Amino acid sequence: MKDKLLIAAILSIACVPWASMRAQQNPSSMANSGGAEATSAVGKYANMDQLMNKQTGSMQFFGKVAMAAGKLPWDPIPVVVTCGDTARYNTVADAKGGFYIVAPARSSEVISQKKDPNHAAPSELVGCRVSAVVDGFTSTRLTIANRTLEDDPSLGTIMLSRDEHAASSSVSSTTESAAPDALKEFDKAHSDDLEKHFDSARHHLQKAVSIDPKFAEAWYHLGQIEQKDSPQDALSAYEKAAAADPSYIPPYEPIAELSALQKNWQAVTDATNQALKLNPAGTPQVWYYNAVGNLNLGNRQQAETSAETSLSMDPSHRAPNTEQLLAVMLAGRGEYAGALEHLRHCLTYMPPGPNVDVVKQQIAQLEKVAPLPAK
Repeated sequence: MKDKLLIAAILSIACVPWASMRAQQNPSSMANSGGAEATSAVGKYANMDQLMNKQTGSMQFFGKVAMAAGKLPWDPIPVVVTCGDTARYNTVADAKGGFYIVAPARSSEVISQKKDPNHAAPSELVGCRVSAVVDGFTSTRLTIANRTLEDDPSLGTIMLSRDEHAASSSVSSTTESAAPDALKEFDKAHSDDLEKHFDSARHHLQKAVSIDPKFAEAWYHLGQIEQKDSPQDALSAYEKAAAADPSYIPPYEPIAELSALQKNWQAVTDATNQALKLNPAGTPQVWYYNAVGNLNLGNRQQAETSAETSLSMDPSHRAPNTEQLLAVMLAGRGEYAGALEHLRHCLTYMPPGPNVDVVKQQIAQLEKVAPLPAK
């Protein structure tokens, strides 16, 4: 009974969806929080060891994502740094296409930060490639060159071009064929959304879909605006987006997220399976929800494979619940030592707050039943 309660406690936090990437803070605020000294790496913010020894590698890099033709998608654009065949850092570009690769935050006063071997610091990424990941588009690649702290940290611009042979896309074909008046309302909604005038954006999107009920992108972005205050209306909008254009991939992840909140596990797996059919590579979030759905349907092997895939694609832990989910699976079959390892590792990157306290409590529970390591 205690074991079941423990698993339920871990699962209760592991199934909580993370905040939408739309709401994540721009990492540029981290670079500028200390004023001019912080941005120039001088004074009390200087890394004196690197400055004196002229070690290679910047504390941060930045770049931009741009479209070869057309406008950037509304959603934040994932940016991945790959060393060889391994993802070592991931982030997202903001609404204007800007992205940052920044040094890890300092150790928390709550917990002692240990180095995550899967999450490289910017200075360790020299020679690695930077690209954007957007369904239906090909991306140019930037190479991180050898730099010191005194060099320009700008990487340049990643260019995105339409891939006419892609099975799925982040841009719907219904947008090109949408009624002109619907497109006008859609563009107004986009401008309002950028200015965070969400009520006005909602109004224009509602007008767009009333003019053209097959306008998939308008339905999807209406769902994004509705999601915070009216999840059921948001789910309905996402489902209409998917029905209007089944190859338009963005709605499937939030369908899975909202279905998970309703504990409709079959709908979770259906949505993620469709997303993975369109794009077999998937994303950390899609693989995570696929793991959650399969675990609750009793498909434990598939759940574990999906969770491990999510974790391997997400070195910066932008989907931070995956390791807790793996802990659920391991604890469920009595592998307490492995579950403990994952939970302890969560503490190396989780920000201070209530979740850290919960994980510490879970660790304490598992330590009572886990066998002592061999001497």
